[in-house]
Amino acid sequence: MKAIYNFSAGPSVLPQEALRAAAEAATNFNQTGMSLMTMSHRSKPVMDMFAETEELIRELLAVPSNFKVLFLGGGASMQFCMAPMNLLPQNAVADYTDTGAWGSKALQEAKMFGQVNVACSSKTDNYSYIPKDLQQSKDSVYLHLTSNNTIFGTQWKELPTPINPEAYQVIDASSDIFSYELDWSRIGMVYAGAQKNAGPAGVTLVIIREDIVGKSGREIPTILDYATHIKGASMYNTPPVFSVYVMNETLKWLKSLGGIKAMQAINERKAAKLYAEIDANPLFKGTAAKEDRSLMNVPFILNPEKVSAEQKESAEKSFLAFCKDRGLETLAGHRVVGGFRASIYNAMPEAGIDALVQAMKDFKI
Repeated sequence: MKAIYNFSAGPSVLPQEALRAAAEAATNFNQTGMSLMTMSHRSKPVMDMFAETEELIRELLAVPSNFKVLFLGGGASMQFCMAPMNLLPQNAVADYTDTGAWGSKALQEAKMFGQVNVACSSKTDNYSYIPKDLQQSKDSVYLHLTSNNTIFGTQWKELPTPINPEAYQVIDASSDIFSYELDWSRIGMVYAGAQKNAGPAGVTLVIIREDIVGKSGREIPTILDYATHIKGASMYNTPPVFSVYVMNETLKWLKSLGGIKAMQAINERKAAKLYAEIDANPLFKGTAAKEDRSLMNVPFILNPEKVSAEQKESAEKSFLAFCKDRGLETLAGHRVVGGFRASIYNAMPEAGIDALVQAMKDFKI
């Protein structure tokens, strides 16, 4: 078979090593003769696997001991309500940065639980850049940030800190977690749906500072209370065992490459190659502000100076078909941006970038 490179924004590409291990575990996990998908989440092999996964997370991200690591369901979207429900008292205020579709959804959910101050927004410019001038509330409990915007291809290069010295960051790192080192000094919580950069769909990673839990002053449904999952060590209800296992194997792969610093260097090299071609090729044009370009998601369009409005639709279809014939899959852009989007997460091999760059060079209208 020819090589297939999957540029999907999520569920997205996974390391071959993790996929092979998952295939084996589906029928015979750790030589038990049983499928991991049929084993009790409270059995020793599964409990050991969860403990090992937590150890990998703590090691790779240098997670301090006063933070708890949780494996939850519901995706990052569940955290849009769980975070303010647990962390934002009824009459308190939280700062939210509106830098993309997911940040916008998060702040709308938060309004049900307290006051929301929109500290910055690039919505009027179709989220094509990261605002630098934040208008924070001096009384804010926390500052919510979406570190990388999958649809619009922008990424915070330096995460802003709360102006209130008692406040902390809450970071939705769904699409760039494990791609850069985190500064835990002002972080209260990091959460991430795994299916973009850490594993398959089904598990959401939550890393939360223990002292901020249980202070909202409201009654919280048991399953939505962080304290429940801390007390139950992510085993209050049946967790997404198989998804956690694939995350485990993905993190082992990342560690084998040299960890976060090594991965960041690889990602910077991959992205530089692709952006260089976008900027040099007269047929294409990037959509995100250059200083805010994401290392994970690269949206681009056909250059309107070279491709007329009448040609645009057929030319886009031609390019996608041209790429598909070369094994380059899932490159269509999100409907609100149009054009194309290459999601080049940790597990996207550099050969995939090289193949896409060559396709862009070879394509003619």
